Amino acid sequence: MASSISFMSLAVLALALVVSVQSAIGGGIECENLNKDSCAFAVSSSGKRCVLEKQVRRSGEEAYTCRTSEIAADQLKDWVETDSCVEACGLERTALGISSDSLLEPQFTQKLCSPQCFHGCPNIIDLYFNLAAGEGVFLPKLCEARGKDARRGLGEVRSSGYVAPGPEAIHSERFTIAPGPEAIHSRGSPLPRQYLLLTLKKSSSQ
Repeated sequence: MASSISFMSLAVLALALVVSVQSAIGGGIECENLNKDSCAFAVSSSGKRCVLEKQVRRSGEEAYTCRTSEIAADQLKDWVETDSCVEACGLERTALGISSDSLLEPQFTQKLCSPQCFHGCPNIIDLYFNLAAGEGVFLPKLCEARGKDARRGLGEVRSSGYVAPGPEAIHSERFTIAPGPEAIHSRGSPLPRQYLLLTLKKSSSQ
């Protein structure tokens, strides 16, 4: 009898907890209600991605605000990214804005292309797949290129825009950098005014 009462009490408590959580988020995630530790990489109930912005007040105090961007996630809604995926993909909880600039960083792309991230974190991969596509890059090919010749990945893209192939490469690979669309930036913390447009082209074998 006592065990039955105890079980019912736990069930009622669990139900009350679920109801209170749903009430707190209003039945869905709104970017403007998220704090700085949950905003970046989140997706609202409308399917739009959340963007973390930072303002520095006259007193020097930093104030963070979560905003709804115009970038739509692919078939994702009401999503707050897990700590495990943020870490596995080489990201930071307090990342500001949304930019493709990080695709030029070899350490980041190594994490992004890792099995833990690429196959286990669909929200992040969807975001960077679309960012890469906007720059003319097919993300799986980018990861494949790094796997074939890691030393000649994006970290070695020079102002000439050409990366010579490694001795084991079957095809030469050409990376072209050109001005791209203006980056989405956070208020008070502007990102570069232009993206670097990264285009992966394959030439025929010699």
